[in-house]
Amino acid sequence: MTKNMKHNIKKSSPFGGGGGFHADERGYYGEFGGAYIPEMLYPNCEELRQNYLKIMETEDFQKEFKQLLRDYAGRPTPLYFAKRLSETHGTKIYLKREDLCHTGAHKVNNTIGQILMAKKLGKNRIIAETGAGQHGVATATVCALMGIECVVYMGEIDIARQAPNVARMKMLGAEVRPAKSGSRTLKDATNEAIRDWINNPVDTHYIIGSVVGPHPYPDMVARFQSVISEEIKWQLQEKEGREHPDYVVACVGGGSNAAGAYYHYLDKEAVGIIAVEAAGKGIHSGESAATSALGKVGIIHGSKTLLMQTDDGQITEPYSISAGLDYPGVGPMHAHLFKSGRAEFISITDDKAMQAGLEVAKLEGIIPAIETSHAFAIFDHKKFDTDDVVVINLSGRGDKDLDTYIDYFNL
Repeated sequence: MTKNMKHNIKKSSPFGGGGGFHADERGYYGEFGGAYIPEMLYPNCEELRQNYLKIMETEDFQKEFKQLLRDYAGRPTPLYFAKRLSETHGTKIYLKREDLCHTGAHKVNNTIGQILMAKKLGKNRIIAETGAGQHGVATATVCALMGIECVVYMGEIDIARQAPNVARMKMLGAEVRPAKSGSRTLKDATNEAIRDWINNPVDTHYIIGSVVGPHPYPDMVARFQSVISEEIKWQLQEKEGREHPDYVVACVGGGSNAAGAYYHYLDKEAVGIIAVEAAGKGIHSGESAATSALGKVGIIHGSKTLLMQTDDGQITEPYSISAGLDYPGVGPMHAHLFKSGRAEFISITDDKAMQAGLEVAKLEGIIPAIETSHAFAIFDHKKFDTDDVVVINLSGRGDKDLDTYIDYFNL
């Protein structure tokens, strides 16, 4: 049995909301979204659904959230004009430097918001899932900050390939529990976290790391990450005399960094939205995570969205060299952006992403996370005019991926 929950999302929220490409009152983006959950999970989601907007909109919450983003996470992050990259590709490229956030990625924006939410709801235990480890580190970080117990579920394969982040989580006091079933990656870690939450509904809050899962998670996470596009607007006004770029580009796995970068531009038709997915070893190689090209409508982790599946509805195992893009679906916002044609989706192979990451390192002195490197590989696939303003969300730094870079390039 599933329940689909209703809620009136206020358009006057200080975190944004309302409009054609934002969640409606039932948590839907077009035909995608909702809360397709077992009866046992209903009380958990319902408690959160009834309270998340009321809590987020209070003056106390906003004050503490903004103060921690500023003094702890290090916001605002710079909007940096990448001069050499721009000269190489013949257009004006700005990088939104989320890699400079505390913990090395955008993930901390959401975990700060959700740990404050958990405290307001009286929760004293936090669980999370992680793929690349960045969300796990960001969750462990805020739990250490607040003195709250933290358990992070992570696929066995991801634990092996993201060892530095596993060590960070343990140093921060988190327990890292391996997911040993299925593909032993992000999908399976999420399954384990959901089981835990069902078994511990009273004292536990589940910090989902992306714009996936049942309503209200996709909307709540997007609102916390919307600080990214909120800053881009005023930073671009300072640098270019206008709030709106011609294009905003981000990599998409589940899609939280992309949701944050797109958020304030979703209903601005003049702004082109480009979503970059992981094609792995090739879209049709059997080893890919290109949901827009391969996905069909289905339900995964409590949400109706596009996901890779067989003809009889079994989820296809995704593959990407990047642990953070190794997910068989996308968040419902992105499914709607694709289906409606509002966003252009481009699929990038492992090889193209790795070469693009190396190019950014050599041209700009910035080593991007491999997830982010996919976004930098679009210039072989799409041509821009010389006076176009292209903002790329540099969602994470590449420290965690150095072993993969070393092995790939024989450094």
